[in-house]
Amino acid sequence: MKATTFFKAASLLSTLFVSADAQAAVYTHPGTGITFNKYTVTSAQTAGGLEWGFALPGTAGVSDGEYIGYIKGPLTSGKQGYSGISHLGAMPNALLLVTWASGSTVQTAFTWAPWPEKYTGNATLTKFSQTVTDTSFELVYRCKDCWWWDQGGATNSQIPGTNGEVQIIGWAQNKKTYSASDIAQHDNGQGIFGITIADARSSKYDTWKNTKPIDDGGSTPTASATASASASKTSSISSPTACVGTAAPTGSYDYIIVGGGAGGIPVADKLSESGKKVLLIEKGPPSLGRFGGTMGPDWLKGTGLTRFDVPGLCNQIWVDSAGVACTDTDQMAGCVLGGGAAVNAALWWKPNSVDWDSSFPNGWKASDMSAAVARTFARIPGTDTPSSDGKLYKQEGYDVLSGALGADGWTFLKPNDKPNEKNRVYGHTPYMYANGQRQGPLGTYMVTALARSNFKLWTNTAVRRVIRTNGKATGVELEGGNGGYCGNVTLNSGGRVILSAGTFGSAKLLYRSGIGPTDQLNVVKGSAKDGATMIPQSQWINLPVGQNLNDHVNTDLVVQHKNVSFYDFYAAWTNPIKADKDAYLNKRAGILTQSAPNIGPMAWEVIKGKDGSERQFQWTARVEGPGANDTHSMTISNYLGRGSTSRGAASINGALNMQVSTSPYLRDQADTDAVIASLKSMVKALSKNPQIEMQVPPAGTTIEDYVASLPKTPAARRANHWIGTNKIGSDSGLSGGTSVVDLNTKVYGTDNIHVVDASIFPAHITTNPTSYIVAVAEQAAAKILALK
Repeated sequence: MKATTFFKAASLLSTLFVSADAQAAVYTHPGTGITFNKYTVTSAQTAGGLEWGFALPGTAGVSDGEYIGYIKGPLTSGKQGYSGISHLGAMPNALLLVTWASGSTVQTAFTWAPWPEKYTGNATLTKFSQTVTDTSFELVYRCKDCWWWDQGGATNSQIPGTNGEVQIIGWAQNKKTYSASDIAQHDNGQGIFGITIADARSSKYDTWKNTKPIDDGGSTPTASATASASASKTSSISSPTACVGTAAPTGSYDYIIVGGGAGGIPVADKLSESGKKVLLIEKGPPSLGRFGGTMGPDWLKGTGLTRFDVPGLCNQIWVDSAGVACTDTDQMAGCVLGGGAAVNAALWWKPNSVDWDSSFPNGWKASDMSAAVARTFARIPGTDTPSSDGKLYKQEGYDVLSGALGADGWTFLKPNDKPNEKNRVYGHTPYMYANGQRQGPLGTYMVTALARSNFKLWTNTAVRRVIRTNGKATGVELEGGNGGYCGNVTLNSGGRVILSAGTFGSAKLLYRSGIGPTDQLNVVKGSAKDGATMIPQSQWINLPVGQNLNDHVNTDLVVQHKNVSFYDFYAAWTNPIKADKDAYLNKRAGILTQSAPNIGPMAWEVIKGKDGSERQFQWTARVEGPGANDTHSMTISNYLGRGSTSRGAASINGALNMQVSTSPYLRDQADTDAVIASLKSMVKALSKNPQIEMQVPPAGTTIEDYVASLPKTPAARRANHWIGTNKIGSDSGLSGGTSVVDLNTKVYGTDNIHVVDASIFPAHITTNPTSYIVAVAEQAAAKILALK
């Protein structure tokens, strides 16, 4: 079974600031005398608890790839159960260590997500001490080459101290013993935490690492000796595999759209509306029940609904993403029909005009986009009262925070009634739901497209590359999938290929099609899977694909108030409250018509930066805290959007997986200063209600110190609103400019390859991006149809 690829969205906060539920403390192991900085997850969060600690060399830059570790995990009856850690926090593209008991010994295995599979790199583990009882096991070990890794060309690292003051660690447990042949998905808790590096460093490390090892067959053997010591070289790469699937139906098309998300679905609908022959290819399976989707909890069987239909189940992806999340990127992306619009919280914002005017090029300004936006909201008006009875449920958190904001002079409004008012305002959340179910582009554009005989939809089918000669695309090559197609699909004369696979997916397709920076194309050329059949180097098109990567910078505050009441949406998956289940199934009413985890209020503020530029902030509050027993807590996420000047990059590795190679968060001090100012503004507003208790950061900690303590990594700061890798603009990347696509969304240097999704956004925007992506698709479709 595939391992869950990502951990709960709101679970990472620096250990300096989490509640007493889960703490880090210095611990000296009595058997070995080794001192660890040890993190404890209590039994309130996972049955039996979990402890993990580490010791590091006293000086950074010395033996950076290794550490001495401590782990203590629970056992169930018969000494069953495993405990595992991720050396990156998130699981994809990271080295995982799994531990379990066998008799009187502790066994270990290095594995690799997302499948998971045996790790073939150079990591080695030496056991120093082990203890097994009927209820737990304990292991002290030395882990070499464990902070950098290389799995068949998929490289990554988390070298202590390179990304801030804390190391990000993920953990997961299962009540059954680990089996390499049938790895059971964790069922006894999972999470992610930050643990301070300074408290793990010791001048005694060189003495400790020479502790006499124990050898009982339970240590992990040395893997491939060809692995990289710096995660910059390529280790042994697995042989290419044949396409798995059935032969693609014959036929050619006027338009081939790759990716059935918020960009691809509207484009496909609008192009097919013209009467042209259109094919939409989606990598993943159907999502909503109306399209043949089947995934969901037992209580939805026979209802025609899936997990994606029910708003209150949207957060399930953070604990159960198997078969839903993309497995070829180290960030969360939905690989089902609908993409992110099928799995997200469905927030639906009418665009703020200044977002278009401040960064989009001519032809894409607010005046140019007004008709496209109007068409978008005519199809998907959205609602802030998704329950059929017109009520909002469990609004205690909203009431507490909105009261404080109002007392501080912030103004209440209905956000989509006044989309351009985004400074010191707050309101309820509008959603792209209708009739108590997820709709959005799936329930509108997808429905009308499927009704046309000139439109075809293929699911479970991945595209390998665009087939082209010089700048002219003639079709696409398929890569199969679970029940999908293999072979080639051709374009009709004058036809076009539109890539709508998302910020990471569209960039990957361009790389594999020989379009992008030379260093990235050389990675593809050197890969076992694509190297031998890649387009000749003489036809490569050098463009800044993968650059300009951006995301909302996420910085969380956590507060507590006695009136706030947590609703367990995760428990609703297996054991929903009967009254709530019945209200939803029978009337499409109640709290399950609202997105988890009880979102609101939403708020916005503009901060004038020290560099003179305005920066837009969105606040997203939700009833959820980092601890297991935070039943009265709220997390308030601060998103830095429009005006941010920091940028990152996305790269492809030798295994042809995408990863964030340069993090886009707070690389510019002016961005950092604006985040600090915004946090201070919110803390001031919250102080208007003295019964609101600030948990993160706690009293006595300055905002400056708090922000400085958080790593500037995706695991710590992502909002998962990725944009920008195929920037639209008039400054062609062919001649030293920054843009990948022109003002008609056509890739520079090509005749008929387009990109239409969030990857073309030049800069970030005020709000969550789904509505903007649909509006961009509306505008792009009109421009593409106008081309001869």
